[in-house]
Amino acid sequence: MTKRKRRVVVALGGNAILQQGQKGTYEEQLENVRQTAEVLGDMILSGDYQVVITHGNGPQVGAILLQNTAGLAEGVPAMPMHVCGAQSQGLIGYMIQQSLGDVFREAGREDIPVATIVTQLIVDKNDPAFQNPSKPVGPFYEEEEAKQLADERGWSIVKEADRGWRRVVPSPEPKDIAEKESIIKLLEAHIVPIVSGGGGIPVIKEKGGLRGVEAVIDKDLAAEKVAEVVDADALVILTDVNGVAINYGQPDEEWLEELTLEEAEKHMRDDQFAEGSMKPKVTAAVRFVKSGGEETVIASLGEAEKAIKGETGTKIIE
Repeated sequence: MTKRKRRVVVALGGNAILQQGQKGTYEEQLENVRQTAEVLGDMILSGDYQVVITHGNGPQVGAILLQNTAGLAEGVPAMPMHVCGAQSQGLIGYMIQQSLGDVFREAGREDIPVATIVTQLIVDKNDPAFQNPSKPVGPFYEEEEAKQLADERGWSIVKEADRGWRRVVPSPEPKDIAEKESIIKLLEAHIVPIVSGGGGIPVIKEKGGLRGVEAVIDKDLAAEKVAEVVDADALVILTDVNGVAINYGQPDEEWLEELTLEEAEKHMRDDQFAEGSMKPKVTAAVRFVKSGGEETVIASLGEAEKAIKGETGTKIIE
């Protein structure tokens, strides 16, 4: 019986698609994705790994929401946020899928197929997050417009420092993946799956079916759920820093090569990791290892293969 390749879920950070300071044109994003595809392609072409790809979608879904708002003046109906999330999964998946395919063709490996799955993540309709919207989404507004939108659409609006007013939505916990059997079948057929873009489309079970809800699932926690359901050996979270640090940005800053579950949880209790950036990554890392995964590695985007070999980044183990 042929031994299974090491199964790795790779969670791409936003810098894989859009770099800081860029406008976000299709050409800019495609060039970034092509560079990312080279990194991922090398991992897959090595023959050592079976890779599942997940990715963020913050700037892209933000642009779609802006386009929604602009279209209202022309009588174009705005789409719900969960539909915008689906749109962003398609556009980013298309770029990654095409770019990876190009890498494989250039290597003479047209036999490696790639497929994007528009992915729904099931959340609990009674999740406390629905009573406490906290995730900022979309553009900033002046106070008058923000309050008008809140009245007209039932939005929750908060003020962010001196930047203006912004919509906030719930960020519930991912409980399951609607398309998990499809993802597993792709892996069994030796197809590279691109899944759970932007944390997946949040849906709830209702009357025997699924219904999209206005929410955002953290992309790192969603990637961890993917790693669980596909029985991955490792979860690799790629971001724009070299790994995990304590006392980050301070004179006694310390970059960590390895963390046990106990150490990682202690640092989280000590508020070492910022909300919305490193904390969800470490939380995802801990959950994956607790669920039976061998390890989670948090590393910079350009160091993916070295990270999984244990040569760079921060490794979280039991």
